[in-house]
Formats: sequence, structure tokens, C-alpha cells
Amino acid sequence: MIYVSTRGNAPALDFEGVTLAGLAGDGGLYVPEAWPRFSPDEIAAMAGLSYAQLAQRVMQPFVGDSLTPERLLALTTMAYGRFAHAGVTPLKQLDERQWLLELFHGPTLAFKDVALQLLGLLFEEFLGRRDDHLTIVGATSGDTGSAAIDAVAGRARIDIFMLHPHGRVSDVQRRQMTTVMAPNVHNLAIDGSFDDAQATVKRMFNDHAVTARFGIAAVNSINWARLMAQVVYYFAAALQLGAPARKVAFAVPTGNFGDVFAGYVAAQMGLPVERLIVATNINDILHRALSSGDYSAGTVTPTAAPSMDIQVSSNFERLLFDAAGRDAALIAAQMKTFETTKALQLTNRQRQSIAELFTSARVDAAGMVAAQRWAFDTCGEVLDPHTAIALHAARGELGLPADVPVVTLATAHPAKFGDAVAAAIGVRPALPERLGDLMDRPERCDRLSGDYAAVRDYVTARATPRHG
Repeated sequence: MIYVSTRGNAPALDFEGVTLAGLAGDGGLYVPEAWPRFSPDEIAAMAGLSYAQLAQRVMQPFVGDSLTPERLLALTTMAYGRFAHAGVTPLKQLDERQWLLELFHGPTLAFKDVALQLLGLLFEEFLGRRDDHLTIVGATSGDTGSAAIDAVAGRARIDIFMLHPHGRVSDVQRRQMTTVMAPNVHNLAIDGSFDDAQATVKRMFNDHAVTARFGIAAVNSINWARLMAQVVYYFAAALQLGAPARKVAFAVPTGNFGDVFAGYVAAQMGLPVERLIVATNINDILHRALSSGDYSAGTVTPTAAPSMDIQVSSNFERLLFDAAGRDAALIAAQMKTFETTKALQLTNRQRQSIAELFTSARVDAAGMVAAQRWAFDTCGEVLDPHTAIALHAARGELGLPADVPVVTLATAHPAKFGDAVAAAIGVRPALPERLGDLMDRPERCDRLSGDYAAVRDYVTARATPRHG
């Protein structure tokens, strides 16, 4: 499998290369040269596999010759052996039509664990082959940071520098990062928003003075390997609900667009996806883009769903690329315009292509709370704010055939957002026992301004240069 940049001006790479590279050298994002596709019979044959087996089967076409099927299965077995539920991503019924896909049974209680537990192992595998060192630089709106840190803490060939917006993540999210004392872990609280932190990370990837000395890598969903791993749970849910003979719709709480783009990839691979519902909060750049073609960034408004408080959705570029017929020159021009003006207009072709599979909904605080109360009062389910936003969208007037089930992706354990949950339903969810002392652990974190030079100098003073 060969990977190309959405902007068409970076070297093509194999799976090993793209995993270690993260962002493409031209500022674009790597995507497979062509989407692999399973036949209905091949999808039907996946029924009954364990999650680790299913992951190997779904991901093998993307991995190509970089890992044998036996080695990939060994890695998926290790990655998902740490999850607290034997099903890894169990599916739970709410009513005759609504379902929850629980993605929070990993070590840090969020969907990011599904990909990052595997990504940490992939990094170690490929670095060992090269006898090299990697410097991970990432930005998090809450969950990516803790999941990435858990996946690589203590690994000898990796340093990790994780930026989060100061005061804009929950206490549990922050502590899951800042209480990890491994010497290769560095937490940075940055003044500004997640988008500011993400922009700093992207700038570092394009700073050749830095990349010449250090093996800079990404764990955000700009890294293809992470996004690839998220495709698996769409297959897992759809198979349980009757795929390939039955279509399924998915409602996804959306910030950086990686999670829902994984659903798009699943559809390109042959999974019978009826509809992907992009659920945003009041930071609704994606809803505006999908409903009117207006992809323009506004000011980030902090909400009770901080992982969705984003105005620049990095993975949207991958969808724009496919929807434009893979016209890399057009995408390069569009993204240059967006980076300069913070606005771009989708072409008619892009809008029409995207509308074939996607719809969207903007959910405000009242809608979020209404969904939390409905789930608790009628099903006994306690939902975090992000999941509630997606459920509210899933229960809206979607115009779907009556026999199509709707699966809401439950992306975080409710205890990660205890204050917001308690305010909505009057019940404060407890942390699982394995994290019960989290609020008593000591923290370690450095606060920096949002200035790029300050972050660059911090990283380069502490990171280990690449061996080559």
C-alpha cells in the first residue's frame, strides 16, 4: 500500500514510513493511493471474530508488506488486551432503533485508546527496525493527550511533548496527562485554544531546522495509522447489527473530523453505511461546511464538551480531497486560502459528493442536556457531554429508512466530565476503580505562552535527536 499527500507535493510512502512521518512535508495529510475494498462475502466472513482478529483483517490491506498478518495480529492482541471489557468496543441497545457503541473501555476511558494503544506498539516496532528515536509532538483538546501518553510512557525510543489549552480541559482529562511521571513525558499547558496548540504543532512539522535534527511524529488523527485503527469499530458495530445484509447509520460527536472520517473509510471499503451524522456543538464550522459549503473559522467558544471546541478540523482536508476527485492542486490552493483567510468555499462537486453519505446537526447546551436526561430517565444510561450531543443528533429527524439502526459513538466515560454530567442529571459518575486515586496523584506540567518560538525552544532543549 502506497500513501500520497492530499496536496500532491510530498514523497509517496509505505505504511511504515507514513506511520513515522505523520504530517506530509507539503503540509498535507497522507491517504492511501486507492481505497481497498471488501466484497459482501468477505465482510460476512468477519462475523464472530474477536476484536483483535477483526482489527487485523480490516487493517491488513492498509499495512501491506510492512507487517505480516501474523505480526499485525500479535500487535492487535497486545493492544486490546489492556481493555476493561472483553468486547473492547461493546454495543448497547437504547431502544428499538438507537444504539450506543461504547469506545471508552481502554486505559484512559476515551475512544482515543482504541487507536493509540496500537499506535504506540507500531512506533516501537518500526523504530526498533531502524534503531532510531522519535519525538512525538501533539496537541489535545483533552482525550488524545492522555491516551497517547499512556501508550508511550516509559518507551526508550520515544519522547512525547503534549500541548493542551490551559484551563480548557476537564480536571480528569488534565490529570490523566499531568500525573504521569515517566521521564519521556512532557506536558505543556498553552495559553489560547486547542486550535492555537494545533497550529503550533503543524508549524513545527514544517520547521525544517527542527525536523532535520529530530524525528518529529504525530499522534493526532493527522497520523494515518491512528485513523486506520478507528475504522475497525465501525465494522464491529455493523457486523453485530446484520452487515453486510443490513445498512447502519452512525452519529459521531465531531471535532477534528478524524473519528467520523474513519466511518467514511469504512464505507469506501464496502461496509454498508447508510448515513454518517456529523454532530457538532455550537462551535459549528463543520455543520456550516456540510450544510452550506461555508468552511470558515470563527472564535472558539468554550463549552461543556471541550473536545469539540474546535474551529479548524484537520481531517476535513482528507474528505475534501476525495470529494474533489483527488485533485491535489485544488486542495493545495483551497488550504492555502484557508490558512491565510480562515475561510474557504466548497466547490459544487465537493458538496454534492459529501452529501451522498454525510449529514450534520448543530446541538446547543439545551439539546445536549435533553439527551443526557432522556438516556438516564428511559434507559438508565449516563452519558458524557460529547456522546449526548451525538445522541441528540441521532434522535432527530434524519429521514432514514425505518429499518436502519442508528449507532451513536460513545466517545468518553462520563466520569471524565463529572461536573457537566452532575449538572445535567443530578448524578455524579464515579471513576472506575483502576483510576480511583487519580485526583490525589501529584501533577507535573509546564505552562507556556502560545508563542511558537517558546514551544520550539522547549521541545528542542529536551528531545533526543534522531540517530541518523
